Amino acid sequence: MRVAVVGATGAVGTVMMELLRERSFPAEEIVPFATPRSAGKVLDGGQTVVALDDNADLSGFDIAIFSAGGGTSKTWAPRFAEAGATVIDNSSAWRRDPEVPLVVSEVNPHALDRIGKGIIANPNCSTMQLMVALAPIHREAEIERIVVATYQSVSGTGQKAIEALDAEARAALGGGPMPEPEIYPDTIAFNVIGAAGNFVDDGDDTDEELKMIFETRKILEDERIGVSVTCVRVPVLISHSEAVNVQTRRPITPERVTELLRDAPGIALEKVPSPLRATGRDEVFVGRIRPDDSAPNAFSMFVVSDNLRKGAATNAVQLAELVASRLAPAA
Repeated sequence: MRVAVVGATGAVGTVMMELLRERSFPAEEIVPFATPRSAGKVLDGGQTVVALDDNADLSGFDIAIFSAGGGTSKTWAPRFAEAGATVIDNSSAWRRDPEVPLVVSEVNPHALDRIGKGIIANPNCSTMQLMVALAPIHREAEIERIVVATYQSVSGTGQKAIEALDAEARAALGGGPMPEPEIYPDTIAFNVIGAAGNFVDDGDDTDEELKMIFETRKILEDERIGVSVTCVRVPVLISHSEAVNVQTRRPITPERVTELLRDAPGIALEKVPSPLRATGRDEVFVGRIRPDDSAPNAFSMFVVSDNLRKGAATNAVQLAELVASRLAPAA
């Protein structure tokens, strides 16, 4: 089995390469692809980066994992698929395509039965962790409505945002002049920015918020679910947090929710989850599960997960493992 990792030198791509080694992925060869300026770079695992350009040889790959942005995915994912690879894409490019399954490994692996274009979409990081927590609840009591406030780390924007937070924090603590904000509309160090993502069509919603609305319904396969979401950027390096209020169609108690999540794959229960403790872990941490007496069949909880791992790289590698198991010859 041969695997391509497209965008292998980026923040998420680097984690993907690490996870393929950590999880002993059954590949004879893993080939990292990146922009021509990274070509020839030797990665920690000993692989040499190949330029993704018109001279690249795309033949012979069984799986291609993408984390290189929507534009790159739109251009190159179909080319890898046409060359025979099953593509797992981490961008937003294919999530709304009805022929492309949008899959969380613990939630809807059955969607892999229909890979119409040879492409599988990875959900947005903030949606990802929420689906792992909500799916067991939806199966038991059917979710009527969710109200979510996300507290998203700067790593969700990329390496330059991490560097900006570091530079701003050092300047503030050192008493020096604060750098002008370049990544976000305001300084992020010691601040909270009341919108994560980009506003869409001059409206009031950001693309991060609209992604969660659409992706929740597609993954849970229920267009009736009401979703209200506000995405916020906070001065945290890694791991997204979410305050979630859930209302179900059938009665369910917080005790039953706790019981369901205790037995659910990919979940770790904590009294008070935090981004620092979630960083570097693959689980989705859930806590603060408590009743909401202001509405029938309602409760609240707090959900935290490493957005670079489970929110992106880990799920992509888990999907690759599921695809690999389907490709493996019968014993």
